[in-house]
Amino acid sequence: MTDLVADTRGSPDTSGSPLLRLVYFAETFGSGWEDRWSSSEWKKSDGTQGTWKLSAGKWFGDEAEDQGIQTAEDSRFFGLSAGFESFSNAGKELIIQYQAKYEKDIECGGGYVKIGPKLSDPKTFGDPTPYNIMFGPDKCGYTKRTHLIFSYKGKNVLKKSDLAYKQEGEGTSHVYRLVLKPDNTARVEIDGEKIYEGSLKEDWELLAPKERVNEIKDPEDKKPSDWVDDSMMDDPEDRRERLDKKPENWVEEKRIVDSKAKKPDDWDDEEDGEWEAPMIDNPDYKGEWTVKRISNPAYKGIWEAKKIANPDFVDDDSLYKYDDFGFIGFDLWQVKGNTIFDNIIITDEVSEADKFLQKWKTLSEAPGF
Repeated sequence: MTDLVADTRGSPDTSGSPLLRLVYFAETFGSGWEDRWSSSEWKKSDGTQGTWKLSAGKWFGDEAEDQGIQTAEDSRFFGLSAGFESFSNAGKELIIQYQAKYEKDIECGGGYVKIGPKLSDPKTFGDPTPYNIMFGPDKCGYTKRTHLIFSYKGKNVLKKSDLAYKQEGEGTSHVYRLVLKPDNTARVEIDGEKIYEGSLKEDWELLAPKERVNEIKDPEDKKPSDWVDDSMMDDPEDRRERLDKKPENWVEEKRIVDSKAKKPDDWDDEEDGEWEAPMIDNPDYKGEWTVKRISNPAYKGIWEAKKIANPDFVDDDSLYKYDDFGFIGFDLWQVKGNTIFDNIIITDEVSEADKFLQKWKTLSEAPGF
């Protein structure tokens, strides 16, 4: 059943009927955005706290329509968050989507969002603040990826393998969408294109492994003396034939004494020692006379220590579920600023997210883009 909720976008419902909770939060940074967002003061005391401003940047279609919030300086920490009525994603899909544009190469820093439980004091929002999900582009030098981190039992867990980093090209907007599903799978799309879809259980180390190598010293759990782990063997029939057929003039010596070398005229045996001719590569070397190799019929494979059930493993079919979502925020360090964020939406209805995706498509198809 869909929950009912008041409009979280700052536009009260005047129809007389409650709004279906399809959109938990949406922001296009129109009029009054400063009242909906709170700047962090986490780094204010050490002088590294950056500021935010409203801007469409150097490249835009419609300046008023394409305005978003922009990181205003270089080499600063940037913190900004917005709260909304708390909700749980239990039993339904959750879509988190936003738009990011790097006005210049960030060099080292992030463009990701954090989504988590209700903040008690938005001014303290920063790196130590607990969150449920962290999602979006991150780069430092040659390391580039799209972050997707899930918090589980107090631990923030990064995906085992990196997701593609698409934030290339100065002044180009990109749309990042995460779909978190009740079957414990996640889907990531950038600019409407799927770049990942898979299992939280398999692709994140959220749970302990089901099995582990037996750590008990079991005298029986050792490699048997007759275990054959050579997949290939010499052909016994060919061995005899090859030894019989080896040519008498077959040369297997790689290096020989250089017969053309001469003792230098100024060589003094007493001072320089006994002179020896140098070694050179043998021009007649033909390689080792080898026996034909065949598959070993006794091959048993690579021996592995016995695995046992992991007593620490506890399955959890609600990995995807969080009891409280109450804020979305940007907690970033950027060497090069001027990143613009816009068109943020948190919803359980794909058609609502698609409306914001269409805004990006309209912008990307504008002349000059």
